[in-house]
Amino acid sequence: MIKAIRGRLLWYASDPEQDGAAARRYHEDGLLVVADGVIRAAGDAADLLRTLPQDTPIADHRPHLVVPGFIDAHIHYPQTQVVASYGATLLDWLERYTFVEEQRFADAGHAAEAARFFLDELLRNGTTTACVYCTVHPGSAEAFFAESERRGTRMLAGKLMMDRGAPPALLDTAESGYRDTRALIERWHGRGRQLYVISPRFALTSSEAQLEAAGRLAREHPGCLVQTHISENLREIEAVAALYPADRLYAAIYDRFGLLGPRSLLGHCLHLAEEEFGLIHARGAVAVFCPTSNTFLGSGLFDWGRMRDPRHPIRIAVATDIGGGTSYSMLATMGEAYKVLHLQGQSLSPDAAFHAMTRGNAVALGLEDLVGSFGPGHEGDAVVLDSAATPAMARRRVRIRTIEEELFLLTTMGDDRSVVATYVAGELAHRRAAP
Repeated sequence: MIKAIRGRLLWYASDPEQDGAAARRYHEDGLLVVADGVIRAAGDAADLLRTLPQDTPIADHRPHLVVPGFIDAHIHYPQTQVVASYGATLLDWLERYTFVEEQRFADAGHAAEAARFFLDELLRNGTTTACVYCTVHPGSAEAFFAESERRGTRMLAGKLMMDRGAPPALLDTAESGYRDTRALIERWHGRGRQLYVISPRFALTSSEAQLEAAGRLAREHPGCLVQTHISENLREIEAVAALYPADRLYAAIYDRFGLLGPRSLLGHCLHLAEEEFGLIHARGAVAVFCPTSNTFLGSGLFDWGRMRDPRHPIRIAVATDIGGGTSYSMLATMGEAYKVLHLQGQSLSPDAAFHAMTRGNAVALGLEDLVGSFGPGHEGDAVVLDSAATPAMARRRVRIRTIEEELFLLTTMGDDRSVVATYVAGELAHRRAAP
């Protein structure tokens, strides 16, 4: 069935950090045409309307902005009830809040309820794709994938592999982690829009045997991404060095076990040694920038400029990192990213911010042919944005004259209130309540 969404269309065909405004595609009165969940065409409404069958349903969202659905590259669905937990740095926060909460996911009913809330919240914030950490319990991943499949969302997720450094109720073993992960891959990877991510939490909670098992899974299933954490906190780095004294570099641990490559997502990367920049660049891995959790937990500031150093450029993704992060909104997250970079004398343009949370994250996840753009053949995920969603935004909006200024307003003052509607494969998945 053919459907269409009308509004001011905006997406990116390339990286604006390289190509500037030429990367942007913008249609003041645009039409997005979706057939059977896949984009057939996107462009000027005047040109495309005449090509549609007479009875084509058109969702008219003028004068709002329509962009590809947002993508979150690092988020923990079991942590929705520990967001805004007071006064702890990373390791204390894990022990006092996160590990306590994650034990509840041994209960299948709790996991299913949490998955429903989590996906509701993502869609309310315009996020249609995310790379998700579950808990160590296989049932937590089953519950998440089942709920995502029901909604038709494009999601990536994996159960944690964690065999030390946590309460006994949260530990698997190298053998059981391998076995359970392999079974989940066979059941869910490539099933509809679901994709599996091999997920050792980090070197602090995985033995050498488990990291070896995770590397074996990555070799056996090269279509799966790998996600983990690295160099988020100075105490964490010291603890990892004590557990792996033979490895001079944190990144070298993952490299030794085959977990550092072009399909590896490395959460945080705040305190990398110079040699680690070179190693991560050489392996083609992705550094995931989580600005709200980095500042909330007092972990440090992500150095975007250093990641872009031409001597060792590193691919970057951006993420909310709920529940260390404090907002589900990718708009709010990019607003904080702007501030983090500004504190370091760096700049994040409005185009770079919108590219990062759409096509940029799709490229980082290896999904650029499926999501993150309005090119023909992409899946029909979209979010409709209101840049005058609050009285304060509406007042500022009066003085705005360019699309760049409007995008900057959305990234600095926007949040879930700016999301008018979210579409998944061309179907309405969320509509903002009337004022």
